[in-house]
Amino acid sequence: MSMNDLDKLHEECGVFGIHTGGDSHVNVVSATYYGLYALQHRGQESCGIAVNDDGLIHCYKDEGLVNDVFSESVLRKLGNGKIAVGHVRYGDAGTKGRENAQPLVANHVKGCLTVAHNGCLTNAAELREQLELSGAIFHTTSDVEVMMYEITRCRLSAPSIEEAVSGAMEIIEGAYSMVLMSPTKLIAARDPHGFRPLCIGKLGSAYIVTSESCALDSIGASFLRDVEPGEIVVIDDNGLRSITTHCGKCPSKICVFEYVYTARPDSVIDGASVHEARLQAGAFLARQHPVEADVVIGAPDSGLDAALGYSRESGIPYGIGFIKNKYIGRTFILPTQSDRENKVRIKLNAVASTVRGKRVVLVDDSIVRGTTCAHTIRILREAGATEVHMRVASSPYLYPCYYGTDIKSADSLIAHNHTIEEIREIIGVDSLGYLTLEGIMTFVPGCKRGFCTACFDGKYPTEVNKNEEKPRYLSPLSESKKN
Repeated sequence: MSMNDLDKLHEECGVFGIHTGGDSHVNVVSATYYGLYALQHRGQESCGIAVNDDGLIHCYKDEGLVNDVFSESVLRKLGNGKIAVGHVRYGDAGTKGRENAQPLVANHVKGCLTVAHNGCLTNAAELREQLELSGAIFHTTSDVEVMMYEITRCRLSAPSIEEAVSGAMEIIEGAYSMVLMSPTKLIAARDPHGFRPLCIGKLGSAYIVTSESCALDSIGASFLRDVEPGEIVVIDDNGLRSITTHCGKCPSKICVFEYVYTARPDSVIDGASVHEARLQAGAFLARQHPVEADVVIGAPDSGLDAALGYSRESGIPYGIGFIKNKYIGRTFILPTQSDRENKVRIKLNAVASTVRGKRVVLVDDSIVRGTTCAHTIRILREAGATEVHMRVASSPYLYPCYYGTDIKSADSLIAHNHTIEEIREIIGVDSLGYLTLEGIMTFVPGCKRGFCTACFDGKYPTEVNKNEEKPRYLSPLSESKKN
């Protein structure tokens, strides 16, 4: 998380699935645990692991971080089957709670099904209402339960689970990278636009599908390839095969924030190194917004690579400007504004010897709500910085996201409501420069996909209801029909 984690986008999920391929030496529980640990940055509210032990599903999930939820005794109780699915999740204000932790497990007339996904369905509320009117009873407020119902409904007439997934993909819309587990198969699917990343790896004869390649590295697996937008990957005892019925139906549009902020720097997504992309973004910033300064520092952690790129391009020395206390978690109680400000000070401290008496360039990945920037800048000035020039490695965030982050309204976006000069005054910097949209479109060398930049330019790749009110099931009873 960046130092301004109260002012950041929160990615909704990370997924991990593994099938042993008959290799009894692979411990799927251990592999999934360490895979989720590597994906912790993608979701810190809850996590879960489901294991298929010869058709019996053992599942454990709870609110909290991976190492808090999964004690040694819990992992032992999960046993060790042939297939496992894991998930880390960040829930927005309406969908927090243990009941929304994933994976979800369903038992139906055609067998059992376990599902975990990353993303957000743009027609979830509409589908949910249709399902409820046909008698479906929901236990969560998350999109994944809608997906599970649609897949199960298709499975009643489809000859296989993979064909049921294909049928559901004709119905569901929006962003999703999902992993599913049937009694004998591990299945992965990526939406036709490819909004969210998904890749395939191998460990011995075992196959893995996961959100980021860093999770493969964490268990010693080798990277094979990315799942193509629209592709369905089926893994069983006979190996891996794919269904490409939904591929090529629309332009690929991976979320550009995967490279700006969400993904870990050591991941490679759709052929492009996240670290190299952020270095390039910093270099572009230095060309577009040069300034006379003494030191360049980055906002931990997602601004560090861009700061290094800015330093290399500008020739201004790079320095360590902040030390972050890694022991302050997201469960830290913040009842008042004073407490929230104290959290910034407790979690982050300026390295005075780096900034005292100097003109500082502070590089961060984004400014979303602008709620904590001013306090952070004040920390730098109190540490002795004579000037603070902020450089942002993305364009102004102007529009809400409907594809898997927690920004649902433009009202909370500082750039939507203020000019760049007004933002500069609000956060208290001497100058402020954003990466241009043209720079955004070209700073990811080697990427095989197009980008979704709707949060910057308002051009949504799919049909979205921009005026949609909060779904009934996320509203207080007073706002809903009471009868």
